Parts: sequence; C-alpha cells; structure tokens
Amino acid sequence: MTSTFVNIPEQFQIKNLVDQNTYLVDGALIPWRGETSKVYSTISSTEDYKPTLLGTIPTLGKKEAIRALDSAVSAYNKGQGLWPTMKVVDRIACMEKFVEQMKTKREEVVKLLMWEIGKNLPDSEKEFDRTVEYIYDTIEDYKQMDRDSAKFVKSSGVNAHIRRGPLGVVLCLGPYNYPLNETFALLIPALIMGNTAIFKPAKHGVLLISPLLEAFRDSFPKGVVNIIYGRGRTVAAPIMQSGKVDVLALIGNSKSANALQNQHPKSNRLRLVLGLEAKNPAIVLPDADLDLAIDECIAGTTSFNGQRCTALKVLYVHEDIVEEFNKRFSAKVDALKFGNPWEDGAKLTPLPEPDKPDYIQDLIDDATEKGAKVINEKGGDTTENYIFPAVLYPVTKDMRVFQEEQFGPVIPIVPFSDIEEPLDDMAESNYGQQVSLFGNDVKTLAPLIDTLVNLVCRVNLNSSCQRGPDVYPFTGRKDSAVATLSVHDALRSFSIRTFVASKDNDYNNAILKDLLDSRASNFVSTDYIL
Repeated sequence: MTSTFVNIPEQFQIKNLVDQNTYLVDGALIPWRGETSKVYSTISSTEDYKPTLLGTIPTLGKKEAIRALDSAVSAYNKGQGLWPTMKVVDRIACMEKFVEQMKTKREEVVKLLMWEIGKNLPDSEKEFDRTVEYIYDTIEDYKQMDRDSAKFVKSSGVNAHIRRGPLGVVLCLGPYNYPLNETFALLIPALIMGNTAIFKPAKHGVLLISPLLEAFRDSFPKGVVNIIYGRGRTVAAPIMQSGKVDVLALIGNSKSANALQNQHPKSNRLRLVLGLEAKNPAIVLPDADLDLAIDECIAGTTSFNGQRCTALKVLYVHEDIVEEFNKRFSAKVDALKFGNPWEDGAKLTPLPEPDKPDYIQDLIDDATEKGAKVINEKGGDTTENYIFPAVLYPVTKDMRVFQEEQFGPVIPIVPFSDIEEPLDDMAESNYGQQVSLFGNDVKTLAPLIDTLVNLVCRVNLNSSCQRGPDVYPFTGRKDSAVATLSVHDALRSFSIRTFVASKDNDYNNAILKDLLDSRASNFVSTDYIL
C-alpha cells in the first residue's frame, strides 16, 4: 500500500505503509494473519486535517504471549542455556553485531520517530545516535566489569571467584516519549548480562522497532530476544501471572507498574527496574541570573512539549523577581516555533496522543477557575493536534496542574517568599527524581543543596533537569523509580553477585588450577578482555 503526502520534503515522506505482519519469538519472525491494529500519526499529510495512517501491527493474544514467554524460559533453561552460560567475549560479539546492523537503519528509525511521536528532527537523530553510543558504552563498561572480576580473592582461609550473573527472564516495557533510547536502556544491559527477554514496544513509537527486528533475530541465539505486540492487559498480564518472570523492567506509569507487579504470584521473587513519573521543580532564588534561569526553564519545560519524566513541571520563583521572570519567560515561550518535526527551527511539534490537547485544556480550565491566569498571549491556542504551552500564574496547591504530572505543554508558576515553601512541597510530593536550583550565593546554596539531595536524586545547579550523560546515575525516590539506570548501574540492576568458594587447601587448589588451565568453565576464568 502507498500513501501520497502533501507539502512534505521528499526525504521525510513515508511512501509505503509499514505493515508489521510478523513478531519475533524463538529466533524466528513468525507470520501473523490474525487481528491487526492500525497505527496513526497525529501529523496530517493532507491540507484538510486528518490523522495519517502509518501502518499496522499484530494484535496478539494470550496464546502468543505465553509462546514468547516459553521461548525466553527455554533459552534461559534454568541458567543452563547457551546465552546465560556463554563467555563474556561471545555475548559482547553478539551485541556488537547487533549495533552494527542497527546503525544501517538510522534513516528509517529517525523518520518513524518523527511521524509516530512528533519528535523534531534534531532530537530524533540525537535519540538514535545516543542509543548507539549507549550500547557501545555498555559494552565497554561490561568489559571493565569482567576485567575486575578476572581474579580470586581470599579471606579467612576461603578462596572466592566473584562475578555478576544473570537474574533470568525479563519482561521489558518501554515508554512512548523515548521509545528507542529508554527502551534500549533497559533491554541492552538486561541482555548483555545473560538474561533472556520478552519485549513489548510502547503504543506510540511501535513501528520504529520494525526496521530492527531482523537485527535482533540475526544477532542473538534463538529465544534470547522475543518481541511481541498487542495490548498490555492482554499480553503482559498473562506473562506476569505465570510467575516465570524474574525481572519487570518498565519505564512508564506507576499505576501500570503496580498493576503488573501485583499480577505476579510471588512478588518477593520479582526484581523491579522501574523509571516512573516525576514532578521535577525549578527553584529560582532572588539572586539567580535571570537570563540563564529563563533559558534553562524554557528548555526544561518545553523540550519535546514537556513530555519527559525529567521535564520541569512546576516553577517556584521568588516573589522579589517573579514579575520580571514571568514577563520575560512568557515572551520566550510565545516566540517558540510550532511546526512539523522536520521543519527548521521547530521547537514545538504535534502531540502524539490525540486526547492530550483536551486533557491540557482541562488543567488550564481548572487552574483559571481557581484563580490562576494564562499570562502568555498564545497560551492555550489549540489546533487539531496541538495546544500551545500555557504559562499559568499564580498556581496554588489545590489546582490539578500542581498535583498531577501534566506530561505536556502547560507550565505552572508558583511564587514563594520563604524557601521552606518549595521544600515542604517537595517533601510532601509523591515524587523525588530531580530539581533545578537557580542561584548564586554560596551561603544560601550550600544548606539548600544539603537538604535537596535528601529529597531527590539529582540536584541540577543553574541548569534544567535531564537524564544524561548516561554514565551518571538515573534514578528517583518514592514513586519516581526503582533501581538505577546508568551505563554502570544498569548492568548491576540486571544482575546479581554470584561466586565460587573453596577452602584454601592443596586438594581444592589443584582442582581450581585445573579448571583455569583447561578453560573448561566459562565462569571460573581469569582470562582478560582487552
């Protein structure tokens, strides 16, 4: 099937619909002839607005979900499978083969990122390139981990050879806002540590996995990676109910995470690696560099339309400077260009969720009914697939926009006179990921930093909140995260320390020497990866 696109540059047209009619299980792309779901973009390809059909995906059911689970369980084979027992150097070779094939699909994936989720061209390219870099960094960190483990230690007359081993079967569910990068930040470390996986792409950003299916199939032993499609309740629930999943790896909503976790019959055996909601605040002190603070708050609140867990979702501005801040901040918001993702300079792009503009309007209406005003001229202007960022002031705690993670283009500003006000709000919040702190006086900043590090997991000094660089810890307190995702930490989140111990005597030492000399064991080895 083909579609004709109007007024869209040739290189960004999707001329052929992506009809994904296979799914990956047990090392094979299995044809699907059952029910399918249409995938639409909210970006219009005609002069009269209507969503654009991009393709279709299989609507799999419980039977196919269990088949994928059985494949992963079989590949792990109680820890005896080819993948979990494979030499580190051989697992790395598989991952290197995958990333080399992945790099050939850059243009296709970037194009689908723009169409499926509305991410602008520079950010779509950055997401792909950053993901490739993340894989290479993970490989290098894994090599270093293996080097550090290529030794014996002795304590109290006991020799020990300590390594990190896989946990088992991983159910991996990624988010729509970073459907490649954040999904792979779960999947890649899980795989390289020797786990097997069932992966279901997000509802939005699902077709961009299609160009990579063959690379997954060709790079890993059968059953190591299983990719399925369908509704979460239909396919993820029975997988969890089986009790055969050892790790739930999810980036998304805490309600979804809790629902899935509760499906597992033995939750004490379930390892959780979760990236969840956040309501990251900015605190702008009276001595802040206003130009810097405004630029960083613009980036923090409007990048990808605020659809990031690390977005700044509430701005606390000291009352001494709030009037000037509001005036200049609002003008900069109104100056942002709205356009399709491939348009030069487009900072604001169509929202991928069709119902998001109505939800944002509800938040605006609730706030204005309770005393806030939309203080920027374009705020709340609505098209078929967008609502222009509304700057709301003054926002109070009884407003929905203060309480809910808006995950979209609406910016609440809260004035404060006493620093205890934002600190108390953060302490009471369900979330605790990051904060942006804008100020200059060290005597003021020092005690604030000492408090804030105990409320959140990253304090950004005079800069907006963000995930990267990926070598730094990425986690959160309370309902914002479980476990830590960074190149270094993710490898540990998806593994467990395990070791061989033997009493230090001639009998055991002779056996250990033979084990090492014969290279018969992939685990007991002091071979060194350069």
